[in-house]
Amino acid sequence: MTVINETPPTKATVILAQVFISCLMAFLMTGIFTALPTALAPGWVGIWLSRFATAWPIAFVLSMAVGPVSFWLARRTQHLIATARG
Repeated sequence: MTVINETPPTKATVILAQVFISCLMAFLMTGIFTALPTALAPGWVGIWLSRFATAWPIAFVLSMAVGPVSFWLARRTQHLIATARG
């Protein structure tokens, strides 16, 4: 039987992880969605960084909002898998 660690991460760990996750996702997503339509034309990096500066705070707030749901879904999924395996 698989034992699932029910100890939640500390609040500081969750916030720091969300800072990193939202930063990396906003950086990569805005980079991709700026590079594609501009075809890396001159000036695309400036457009990208402007979009990133707008996207990162939004991504952070949204990640904090959906984070608890995501952790619950992950725990629930692990529990269901462990139960199915016996």
